[in-house]
Amino acid sequence: MLIPRFLAPIVPIGVMVLGAGMVFGQDYPNKTVRIITGAAGGGSDFTARVAAQGITGPLGQPVVVENRTVLLATEAVAKAPSDGYTLVVNGNSLWILPMLQKTGYEAIRDFSPISQLVREFTVLAVHPSLPVKSVKDLIALAKARKGELNYGIGAMGALSHLGMELFKSMAGVDIVVIPYKGGTAQTMALLGGEVQVVIADANWVIPQAKAGKLRALAVTSAQQTALVSGLPTVSESGLPGFEATSTTGIWAPAKTPEASIKRLSQEIMRVFNQQDVKEKYSTAGIETVGNSPEQFAAFIKSDTARWSKVIKDSGIKLD
Repeated sequence: MLIPRFLAPIVPIGVMVLGAGMVFGQDYPNKTVRIITGAAGGGSDFTARVAAQGITGPLGQPVVVENRTVLLATEAVAKAPSDGYTLVVNGNSLWILPMLQKTGYEAIRDFSPISQLVREFTVLAVHPSLPVKSVKDLIALAKARKGELNYGIGAMGALSHLGMELFKSMAGVDIVVIPYKGGTAQTMALLGGEVQVVIADANWVIPQAKAGKLRALAVTSAQQTALVSGLPTVSESGLPGFEATSTTGIWAPAKTPEASIKRLSQEIMRVFNQQDVKEKYSTAGIETVGNSPEQFAAFIKSDTARWSKVIKDSGIKLD
């Protein structure tokens, strides 16, 4: 998730968010809470700092954000004590990565979900030279030109990759994947017409579509959203049941006391359901969620089932 320029100043990178002191009469927390997340300046880092800033006062203890690589951050929390003082903010990769390569953790076994924080919408888009104006048009063209159309990705196993493989499977079409070294190369290839199809972040696709450089066909979420106004979903445009959504959430180590999980969840839900937080994210095409541990766990279960089948059927593996 890319951070829009106007959002970046809200939470300075490297800041330590301090609490106002211990809340009397509560056993948890009684010391500093750490949130470990990915690289400084990234989307997960920004969201982790929004969470830390919002919950530190009500918790009454310092909440600090630490940055590591995504994999190291996740593995560190999987091995941390189950006491509610070490948390991780991560995206779908927390449960998708173990399906693609060997990791030092298992998503379901080693973590207790606290809350889904934000959901970022992606869009199925095509180069304007392609003679299609809808999902049904794209499917028909791909069937007529089997193996002739290409789609680009910036990283193997990314949601843009898995989402297109799901699309191909459900539509019964053959669109060839072209890997690039990073998102910038992928973007240039698409704008230059080297590839014709992409699933990409709405906050990048929509401006390009308005400028006539791309044609946005449909949003990849289960329901339409006002954040991507006027676009139907892929599901209602020819592929019922299609969904490919990028999300960011927060977890504690498995077996963390239920009371601590509940306390954290209540405070985080409050933060991400505040109108000002919603509005700041929505201008970037991102929706805040702030749901319960049970709701988040149900989402992870369904998303895991979806991508495990795609990965198995397509044979995607990371070196």
